[in-house]
Amino acid sequence: MMGSDYYETLEINKNATDADIKKAYRRLALKFHPSSNRETGSSEKFSQLGEAYDVLSDPRKKATYDKFGEEGLKAGIPPEFGSSGAWSTKYVYHGNPDKTFREFFGGDNPFADFHTNDAPLQFGGLQPGVVKTQDSHIERDLHLSLDDLFHGCTKKIKISRRVMNEDGFTSGIKDKILTIDVKPGWKEGTRIIFPKEGDQGPNNIPADIVFMVRQKSHPLFVRQHNDLIYKAQITLEMALTGFSVDVETLDGRLISIPINDIVHPAYNKVVTGEGMPLSQDPSQRGNLIITFDIQFPEKLSAERKHLIKQALA
Repeated sequence: MMGSDYYETLEINKNATDADIKKAYRRLALKFHPSSNRETGSSEKFSQLGEAYDVLSDPRKKATYDKFGEEGLKAGIPPEFGSSGAWSTKYVYHGNPDKTFREFFGGDNPFADFHTNDAPLQFGGLQPGVVKTQDSHIERDLHLSLDDLFHGCTKKIKISRRVMNEDGFTSGIKDKILTIDVKPGWKEGTRIIFPKEGDQGPNNIPADIVFMVRQKSHPLFVRQHNDLIYKAQITLEMALTGFSVDVETLDGRLISIPINDIVHPAYNKVVTGEGMPLSQDPSQRGNLIITFDIQFPEKLSAERKHLIKQALA
């Protein structure tokens, strides 16, 4: 490559950054690789690209080339310009552009799963090489109140992830807002998957992010599938003589349920259609099941015992 300009070979100017140098080599090396370009002179061009990148990607070689040119780089710097001989080594390219190419891309098959302009590059004659694998999914809990799961809601969650820059080599941490539309009736354990929203890297497929619904406890109701369990505190007198239970529902209504039966320890009252919405059809709802905690008197006088015996006789 005597007499040629490394910057011109890579089609960049002398102010190019390291990222610019990598980007240029990436584009041109793929274009002129013998497996993808059968034109006359492509092999020579491919070799020139390898040498240009080998020099310009190394800060010491690049500094020498910028100051003394190709002749100074390959002949060695005169001793008066060197520092303890550290800069006087003569540069010789190893002459294997394919080695430079493979070291740059990594793996035995640099073309594996590589795309340009969103279209897969097709190359013949290469053995199957490294195939990108997807990172294991990342699981996070999504804590929702019973009210959220009754009405449905929208949750916006900020995530921070590593994102590749346009040069394809460097990356940075960026925030992203993920939006979850919670549907009425979702249950504990419902999974919401955001495909490939994990950290990006040059040789990986980003992980899926999976949110798992975790239901918070509620002060009045316990959920059982699509039903809601409500426990009412009543006295023994109420259990034997009848009463009504007032329940404020999750949608803000106050319903009054008359209880005319004898309430025994295993008794419950089922109110149809007042439970949770069904996720597959929110117009349908489960049941409200009222259970009872009967408060017995701590003690009874002899007179009261006599009256109770008479009443129950």
